[in-house]
Formats: sequence, structure tokens, C-alpha cells
Amino acid sequence: MKNIKLTEYSHGAGCGCKIAPAVLDTILGQTQKGPDFPNLLVGNHERDDAAVYDLGDGTAVISTTDFFMPIVDDPLTFGRIAATNAISDVYAMGGTPMMAIAILGWPIDKLPPEVAGLVVEGGRQACADAGIPLAGGHSIDSPEPIFGLAVNGRVDIKNLKKNGGASRGDVLFLTKPIGVGILSTAQKQKKLKPEHSHLAAEQMVRLNKIGIVLGTLDYVHAMTDVTGFGVLGHLTEMCKASDTTATIRLADVPLIDETILNHYLAEGCIPGGTKRNWTSYGHHVSLTTDRQKWLLADPQTSGGLLCAVAPEQADAFREICMQNGISVEPFGAMAAADGKKLVRVE
Repeated sequence: MKNIKLTEYSHGAGCGCKIAPAVLDTILGQTQKGPDFPNLLVGNHERDDAAVYDLGDGTAVISTTDFFMPIVDDPLTFGRIAATNAISDVYAMGGTPMMAIAILGWPIDKLPPEVAGLVVEGGRQACADAGIPLAGGHSIDSPEPIFGLAVNGRVDIKNLKKNGGASRGDVLFLTKPIGVGILSTAQKQKKLKPEHSHLAAEQMVRLNKIGIVLGTLDYVHAMTDVTGFGVLGHLTEMCKASDTTATIRLADVPLIDETILNHYLAEGCIPGGTKRNWTSYGHHVSLTTDRQKWLLADPQTSGGLLCAVAPEQADAFREICMQNGISVEPFGAMAAADGKKLVRVE
């Protein structure tokens, strides 16, 4: 079992497995409009992180699911990452997770069931870290290994955060550095140096628990987590939902390690998901270099929270993050929509 490398059994990795935004638009465009449910506060029509249902008592249920193929070789770590990523959608809406159900697809003719057991155990550990039970699940025999969770959470409706709601002048923050897709591609191409093997995993297993705190801050006007569509994709969605444009400074965007990422970009470690992302939303973005594209469209797995914060409260936001062990700096700002590009990169 020690010689098994999970990434060799899948064609994709982590949130880089996501269907490209443009293809997803086509799929969802075929769905007929259903009956109106007044208590459904957030659904498919809003393209947000999770569905939200009003319970009628000032609180709402947050319901989400997320699953993907291995992004690391170690089964226990893969399970932790996949579970952490799924739980993040609840945090991204300011909610508190309540319970999770496992989703497992396993090639039983290729990989021992004991390895699948380690994946599920990794998921249970992440749930334990979040203070919730992994209460059950469903499994199928599939050609490639797949793991994830369906997660339910709860939120006071007054604290509900969505990817819409950003205002002109809002300052942008990101609670985790980016570069996961580049490093995971380097691993699949067998170019990742041993001394760099821990970099992506260390941040992917870190829960976005701070979302519960940020949900209580009325000066956090919009929030979402950055995953498979990259910074540009999720920021584009925020701009669309908020009727704003954004200008960001690449030099201020948090990176896992600039020197290391530049090395792997020079080695050609560009995820296929990056190229699909750019094809889907590149027409909404103004930039000047390929490096900006490769970094900012890089698909993240279990990425950080992207927050639009009232400018006069930027220092207070930084202090709250610091108190929770997270160092952040502003990397951009929102402006009024101008009918041209949604995001400009400097």
C-alpha cells in the first residue's frame, strides 16, 4: 500500500476536475425553470457556494456537496483535503457546519479497499476538526477514485454571506495563498521536488473556520471561496452578482511561494483547468502577461475565502484575521460596473 500513488489513477486532480464554467453554463441552461419555493433563499439561479433554505425562525440551512479525484498520493491526506474543501462552502456563506455524508467512488479492480478506508478516515478526521460527524454516505464502483462530502450547516440569516453584495470602493482580501494547481500539476508530471511536496497539502487541509467569524461582520459585504475556477473566475462571479468591476494587483495577491511557482511555470506545469478557465471567462478580464493568466486562473483546491470589505474597516478586518492566525493584505478593490471588463489586472 505504501507504493500506491493515487494521482496515477485519475486523469484530473482536485478542483481542477471541475467542468469548465462555459460548459457548466450550457448544462445548466438546459434545466427547465421549476416551481417557485419562497423559502429557498439561494439556489441555482444565483451561482453561489451552496443552497440556502429559510427555516422560518431567523435561521437557514446551508446545503452543499463537493467531490473530486485525488490531488495528492497519500490516501489519508486526500480524504482530509476533499472533506475540508467540501465543508468550506458552508464557511464561505458565514455558516456553521452541522453534519456530513461521504461520497465515494472506487475502482475496486485496481485499488485495495483498505486504501479507500484510509481516504474515508481522512474525511472523518477533517469532519472531527470541524466539530461535526461524518454520519454516513454512499459508494459506487467507478473507473477512477473519487471522494467528497455532502454537508449541511446552519446560519443566522442576518449573517448570511453571498458572492453578491460587494459595493464600489470595497477592498479585496484572500485568506489563503494561491498556486495549488501549479504544484499539483508538477506532481502529476513528476517534476515536483521532494522539498516542495508539503507546500500545497499544508494549506489544503486548513479549514476556513474563520468564515463563521467573518459572517458576523456587517462590513464584509460579499464572500466566496476560491476553488476550481481560480481567483479570476470567482472574482468574475462576484462582480457579476454585485454589478461591479474589480482591479487587482498581481504583486499583492498572496502566493504560496513566488520563486517556486515561477520555477514550475517555466517547467510547463500549467494545469489543463487553467486553460479551460481562461477559455470560459477570459473575455471578461483585462491583463497584460501570460504569467498573470497562469497564476490567477490557476484552479485552487480547498482555497481561501475571497472577501469584499468596506474600505474604512480594512484595518479591523486585518486585525480579526490576525487574531485567528491568518495574515492578509488587500490586493484589489471594487468599482462601479462600466459595461466593459469585469476584472482588470495590474
